[in-house]
Amino acid sequence: MAMRTTWLDRAIGAIAPAAGLRRIRQRAAFEIAARSYDAARPGRNNPALRRTGSSADSEIGVAAPALRAAMRELVRNNPHGANAVSKWVTNVVGNGIEGRPKARTEARTKAAAQAWAEWARRCDADGQLDLNGLQTLAFRQVVEAGEVLIRRRWRRVTDRVPGNMQIQIIEADLIDSLKDGPLPGGNYAIQGVEFDKIGRRVAYWLFSQHPDNVNYFTRPGITSVRVPAADVIHVYDKLRTQVRGVPWGTAAMSALRDLGDYEAAELIRKKIEACMVGVVTGGDENDMGVGIPLDGDQHAGVYDAQGQSVERFEPGMFAYARGGRDIKFNTPAATGSYDAYKRSMLHTVAAGFRLPYELLTGDLSQVNYSSIRAGLTEYRRLVETVQWQMMIPMMLDRIADWFTEAHYLSGAISDDTLTWEWSPPKFYSVDPLKDAMSDLLELRSGLATLPQKIAERGLDPAAHLAEIAATNAQLDALNLILDSDPRTVAKNGALQIQINAGDAPAQPPN
Repeated sequence: MAMRTTWLDRAIGAIAPAAGLRRIRQRAAFEIAARSYDAARPGRNNPALRRTGSSADSEIGVAAPALRAAMRELVRNNPHGANAVSKWVTNVVGNGIEGRPKARTEARTKAAAQAWAEWARRCDADGQLDLNGLQTLAFRQVVEAGEVLIRRRWRRVTDRVPGNMQIQIIEADLIDSLKDGPLPGGNYAIQGVEFDKIGRRVAYWLFSQHPDNVNYFTRPGITSVRVPAADVIHVYDKLRTQVRGVPWGTAAMSALRDLGDYEAAELIRKKIEACMVGVVTGGDENDMGVGIPLDGDQHAGVYDAQGQSVERFEPGMFAYARGGRDIKFNTPAATGSYDAYKRSMLHTVAAGFRLPYELLTGDLSQVNYSSIRAGLTEYRRLVETVQWQMMIPMMLDRIADWFTEAHYLSGAISDDTLTWEWSPPKFYSVDPLKDAMSDLLELRSGLATLPQKIAERGLDPAAHLAEIAATNAQLDALNLILDSDPRTVAKNGALQIQINAGDAPAQPPN
């Protein structure tokens, strides 16, 4: 909007045009400098907004330990917090993100794939999980604690481990966060992560065991050791240019706590509402009623049938007022706003965890087919973002590089320039028939290839097509014709040989 001139501006401009022009320019500059966002202005409408310009590292360094402890407490004792973490892990990792190595020749590719399958089965340094299980454990730590470390562990030849290398999952608590600031030699550390002079990660300062597991009364405290960054993978959701991560449910912690307090208060209120009590009143003041005399030390009040003073009520009990002859019952008040409030709070919790409300709660009473499909479609885009922008580049590509290096050095593979293809787990369809028809139309119109569609289901296209070819060869050898074989039977049920010969196809039954 153009700035308006006043009568004084016009008067000065008529007498001294240059001075009037300078005046107008200065006023315009002042108005531009005075403009700002409403949320940045302190006032009664937004007194709680903090306007500090601290870095992400300074904020995380102070809050991260408390946030991790609070989130783990919610996961342990709050069903909604535990379910939110499980839903993220199930959708992002599922059965595992499958990797397929590609070498320069088909023979080397096959050898690398076999070596990868064998190593993935025995890659856990703790000897309990395979690579898919380690993905689940690692990503669970990312959601619950905000970050996770994966350390490369070299093994002796006598250990008989494929590639002489395994990997170990390390919790974020094992990072020595007190290692912060300048270090000898010109490097510097930020919350246990060491950087060189040009800002590259060169090492992590790690404890050998969890600090809270050490009994300081029987043995001295542990100290951190320097582990080269080449042997460590650090996975976290990088929202800013921060060095460390924070739990994913941070924005929902207050809402979960308030909801838990509200449910506890609601439970107490319900118990009070259910506490239907009868009080016997209106009789002779010299006894308690029903032939129970008052002792000399008892005063006016309410007593139970044994003559004991009543200090708390229980459902179904009868109390006796002094001289009671009439019975009166209490009428506790009841309210019906619990469901609406809880649903509203769970919407807030779901937003804090970046989950659909229906997925967090399992409540499908407020949706129909179209709305739930649209909501899940948007959530699936978010899941794919996490898979392809965090899990694969930050974790799986690095693990694949470790695998390639270790197996090439051990002589298990002869190609050190492997490339990798990754297939995240497929999303289960809300309407499988419609989705299958959509895939078929994309294939027939050339918008997708068969290997792409196979890979979208989390399968290895080469292995899948080889299995189809082997199955077809076996059917031909046994002279079997199945209705599901498109080589011999058309979609409408007619034999392909009839169609190729020009015969009219048989009509499908009504």
